[in-house]
Amino acid sequence: MSTAHAPKKEPTLLDALLPILTLIILLSLSVYLFGADSSYGPNQIALILSAGVAILVGLKNGFRWKDLEAGIARGVSLSTGAILILLAVGTLIGAWILSGTVPTMVYFGLLLLDPSWFYVAACIIAAITALSVGSSWTVAGTIGVALIGVAGGLGLSLAVTAGAVISGAYFGDKMSPLSDTTNLAPAVSGTELFTHIRHMLWTTIPSMVISLLLFAVIGLRNDGRASDTQMEQTLLALQADFQIAWYLLLPVFMVMYLAYRKWPAFPTILLGALVGGVFALIFQGERVADMAAEGVTGALGLFSGVWSTLFDGYVASTGDGDVDSLLSRGGMSSMLNTIWLIICAMTFGAVMERSGLLMRLVSSALKTAHSAGSLVITTLLTAIGVNIVTADQYMAIVLPGRTYRLEFHRRGLSPVNLSRAVEDAGTLTSPLIPWNTCGAYMAATLGVATFAYLPFCFFNLINPVLAAGYAWFGFRLTSLEEEPGLETTADTD
Repeated sequence: MSTAHAPKKEPTLLDALLPILTLIILLSLSVYLFGADSSYGPNQIALILSAGVAILVGLKNGFRWKDLEAGIARGVSLSTGAILILLAVGTLIGAWILSGTVPTMVYFGLLLLDPSWFYVAACIIAAITALSVGSSWTVAGTIGVALIGVAGGLGLSLAVTAGAVISGAYFGDKMSPLSDTTNLAPAVSGTELFTHIRHMLWTTIPSMVISLLLFAVIGLRNDGRASDTQMEQTLLALQADFQIAWYLLLPVFMVMYLAYRKWPAFPTILLGALVGGVFALIFQGERVADMAAEGVTGALGLFSGVWSTLFDGYVASTGDGDVDSLLSRGGMSSMLNTIWLIICAMTFGAVMERSGLLMRLVSSALKTAHSAGSLVITTLLTAIGVNIVTADQYMAIVLPGRTYRLEFHRRGLSPVNLSRAVEDAGTLTSPLIPWNTCGAYMAATLGVATFAYLPFCFFNLINPVLAAGYAWFGFRLTSLEEEPGLETTADTD
């Protein structure tokens, strides 16, 4: 007897919008009912229920459960790399606090960085480092953690500091030829890497200059600096509990060097954590012993102390509440809630993609783009939308890049316009969405909620708006005639 499956129906626009509207309503209720705790379970439930709505729509349109389940498995598997990096960063933070690496960075930062210019300095430091290594995640997990610690010691805003770190990190990531997203965008759009980077200067440099000016204004108007007495207490607490020395910064330089040499992020960060554990055994024996399992002493106790810190983080007991709050962090376990959020978000995005609902939304958006400028703006909005729906910045680059590539060519527009647009919106808005892998990572690593730092990610907010303004007025839209060498790369895929 035949068991032929019914043919799949093309989803309607209402089909595609239904899960999105469900997600918006549930997330709004989540924030209203649970406030700052919404990311610790309520948002995950909202994402899973919205995925359930998308599944029902897919089943209605003729998809089999096995098809959708396979899509979910593939979608979640795409986040495996991010999950491994998150776990490694958790161990890195705990190990580097225990080893004295983070306390040393905080100590020297308190001595060297002027509070009035701290936000500007944090942004520039993050930008230069990310430009060198090509990874915003590596910068946030190393330099960013230390800068957050310095801000706490100076009595400055952690939210503004996180915004400055993320702004700088994403500037450097976006402009570095070592960055994976900077290589991905021209590859899917049909242009060349350094042509792409050169074209991005028009939106990136003005956005960064404006951002630095805003950070300077906030810093100069800031009156929340810790008193000299408070800062002195912080320095004394760090000195009393940890050995502070320049050579404790060697794990940082090692990680930066490996990142510069294009080592994969996961082994690089994990190796940095293990080196931190060795440094802790050598230089911070008393602190390691404090972290040992109850009743375990001697060499086995020291081993237990490092092991405990790697999986459950460091717990400070300096006697100074502010310093203890600052240094009680890290461990793989600290990342589990973030991983939960990522898996739920990737499930929702995978169902939307597999059932054709995401492509239905994208094709509808393309129909509204009648001019060259509106096509670029549509690309920007699509990249942002894909970041929200799929929770993955790579999808936000690949999907509009491949979908709109032929349309840009048909209208006589150089593919550098497309590659710049997907970077301006796809790369830069990813850390602004709490359930996106980037937003979840930054919040977990820096210890600041996404919605708290979002208003201060000036570079990430300004750049897409500036790109849309350029498109609206037709400024710096390059035709194929102006980039003749690229004309044949965008014809087919």
